[in-house]
Amino acid sequence: MTRRTWAIAILGAWAVSLGWLVKREVFRPTGTRLAEAALSVPPGAVYYRLDVGGQQVGFASSTIDTQATSIGVTDMLVLQTPALGALHRTAALSRAVLSRTLRLEGVLTRFDGDVGRFVARNIVAGDSALTVTLFSGSDSETTHVPLARPIVLPSLLPLRLAFGGELKRGKTYTSVVFDPVLLAEHPVTVAVTAESTFVIADSAAYDSTARAWVPARFDTVRAFRIEQRESGMTTQAWIDAQGHIVRAENGVGFTMERTAFELAYTNFRHRDTTRLMRASAAPGPGDVVPTTVLAAGGRLPHDTASQVRARLTGTAPGAIDLGGGRQQLRGDTLVIRRESGAALAARYTLPARDSSHARWLAPAPLIQSDDPRIQAQARLIIGREQDPGRAARLLATWVHVNVQRRSTAAVPGAVQTLAARLGDCNQHAVLYVALARAAGLPARTAAGLVSLDRRFYYHAWAEVYLGDWVAVDPMLDEFPAGAAHVRFSIGGLARQAELVRLIGRIKLEVL
Repeated sequence: MTRRTWAIAILGAWAVSLGWLVKREVFRPTGTRLAEAALSVPPGAVYYRLDVGGQQVGFASSTIDTQATSIGVTDMLVLQTPALGALHRTAALSRAVLSRTLRLEGVLTRFDGDVGRFVARNIVAGDSALTVTLFSGSDSETTHVPLARPIVLPSLLPLRLAFGGELKRGKTYTSVVFDPVLLAEHPVTVAVTAESTFVIADSAAYDSTARAWVPARFDTVRAFRIEQRESGMTTQAWIDAQGHIVRAENGVGFTMERTAFELAYTNFRHRDTTRLMRASAAPGPGDVVPTTVLAAGGRLPHDTASQVRARLTGTAPGAIDLGGGRQQLRGDTLVIRRESGAALAARYTLPARDSSHARWLAPAPLIQSDDPRIQAQARLIIGREQDPGRAARLLATWVHVNVQRRSTAAVPGAVQTLAARLGDCNQHAVLYVALARAAGLPARTAAGLVSLDRRFYYHAWAEVYLGDWVAVDPMLDEFPAGAAHVRFSIGGLARQAELVRLIGRIKLEVL
């Protein structure tokens, strides 16, 4: 071969090798990048102070434990909010096991709040099935959930962003996360908008004069700001290169700030709670009380309002999406209209066969609409009725008459509620939705606030699809529910955990 031939051959081989290298490094699948990057995930723990308007209301921590073939992530959150002269405690703990490619293999969740406590064990089989086992006292139930994609937990999203190479200014990332507390999937959109440097306390010393821990040493951390849109609410967070949150805040004044352990936990544990409880003994008009009316010992009257107008304050514009259906948000004024007339006239006969509502006809964790006992009871209640509106009313009246109103800490499963015949708004709502789906009526849970004596309490009810989605309150036997029901979330496990994102300076002034 001539020199020219050799030169061309060598250049050709170099070009092929370079192309292969570029393809391998630049166009690698996300899973491959995660598999390689996750090998460098460091073990350790970070701690957070949870504030509302400068006042600490709780603490949180995130701990990563690396093993030869897996990664363990433990997240803990504790909130203590004063209301009605008492401290209301909400605690959540999750222990997740990930593969070395950051795929979820299982997660154990414990939740303990004023209106419920349970343990959920979630095991992932490949990427196609999730087995959820719920425990509450001596009761347990197991549900199998088919999966269309790998599961991502909300607390693990920053880790995937950091090690998946997604933390780049101007980049937008979409995902579907599974919340192990609410037992529901929902889409999340994340936009990386800026880069900044933070100075955080990484150690503390005890000040005997102030009788509290104070910062002793500081560390400088580089972080990326992300804007996360999830379930109609926008949250801003700053994430470092290790996938840890440095600071996060939402539009209602709730902040989460990384700091030393003693500043996050020890100072909070020894704070003066007497003054806080006294100040909360008489909530003002428009205040959000973080418990149900039943748990507070109150009596919830029938909501007969046909229209409610309320001014929303204490939240940034666009921070919470409250519009849709019977609710309209115009500036800072929320208008809620009780459904009537054509909205109650269904355009189909039972059972519904519209594939667009298949999600709201299928069984789900705690909503065991395929259970023979639920199906048999639904048939007994509606008989041969084929009109969806009349069937929805019959179901609401039956649940109201046959389920005793009582505050309980049990898991609000439909089967358990049908057997026990007692529960709070959560149990009433979940049993109603299960019976409706068993009858072929699209239904879903709703959670939010209800007005009583010009204050707002946590409440759960249901929605059924007729001509449109119609609010139904089976605990109060309201069909449709009155306009004083302010919806904040749809679907999933209707529990007090939903109130966590509302804790802050939010107020609703009824006009």
